[in-house]
Amino acid sequence: MAGEIPDLVAEERAGTGKGAARAARRNGMVPGIVFGGEKDPLAIQLPFNVLLKKLKDGRFKSTLWNLKVEGHEDVRVICRDVQRDVVKDLPTHLDLMRLRRTSKVALFIPVEFINEETAPGIKKGGVLTVVRPEVELVVTAGDIPEKITVDLGSLNIGDIVHINDVTLPEGTKATIDRNFVIANISAPSGLAASADDEEEATETEVINQKDATAE
Repeated sequence: MAGEIPDLVAEERAGTGKGAARAARRNGMVPGIVFGGEKDPLAIQLPFNVLLKKLKDGRFKSTLWNLKVEGHEDVRVICRDVQRDVVKDLPTHLDLMRLRRTSKVALFIPVEFINEETAPGIKKGGVLTVVRPEVELVVTAGDIPEKITVDLGSLNIGDIVHINDVTLPEGTKATIDRNFVIANISAPSGLAASADDEEEATETEVINQKDATAE
């Protein structure tokens, strides 16, 4: 199970419609609606500055939130839409959807790399290049993995870790069908440059030998 799901604190909004929404914005709030979960829609509002910061932090629409509204039970939600001002590109309304524990949702799950210190490629001076520190997975809302683990213990220089090389938690799958790269162990820049020089020197020697034969 994942670590603590972040809270999203909102207030119940009195009234619906354009008039109520405009009143909320005048008071420095962003109006929104919570729907789904076999319950009636709930009109809410969030402080503009709080929502703007969360949007700037990134991944707002792919994060599972624990919605807290006074007078209502906490509920897990995911953002389905954020409407923005067409000129200022600032949030003007948001739609949140309630999730059951059995609901499937796409979330970014962090990748943990272990046994880096024992990897043969690292011991030889290789460099771990992390292509994806997070992987977007389809997970069950009631059983979200905290992380996925990549074991580097047997990897050598030139080895590549693809998503198909990783054992994903039961009931999860990647949102991308192709076998994408998560990380690789590359040769240190000095070694790579040395190999290039040797290859160039070999090619020069071969060319010289051909020239000598031609003479």
